[in-house]
Amino acid sequence: MSRNAKGLSALLERIPALREEFWRMVKVPGEAADFNQALEHAGRVADFLEFAELVARDALEREESCGCHFREEHHTPEGEAMRDDEHFAHVAAWEFTRVGGKPILHREPLAFESVHPSQRSYK
Repeated sequence: MSRNAKGLSALLERIPALREEFWRMVKVPGEAADFNQALEHAGRVADFLEFAELVARDALEREESCGCHFREEHHTPEGEAMRDDEHFAHVAAWEFTRVGGKPILHREPLAFESVHPSQRSYK
């Protein structure tokens, strides 16, 4: 699995259109007094669209390759994933602000005391 900035940027442009189409086209049959599985499923799709947007935004923000998260722009001369621990040794958590709003990125630095990150080779 690989990704690049161009594809991730295109995805971030496409997701709002998918969300708008979903809300325009969604149909939830059933009665208000009944347990409505169609409503539950529609809510899940809406959640997945928000989640997809945050995952894509995080992947675009993380300009490194790490493990199976391969960014085509960031690799060794041998084609292996290239880490950037100087800039990305942190936990990233995105705060949802509102639909269509810009989420807020929170970073918490990671401290490695016993085991330190290392470059992986998949060859």
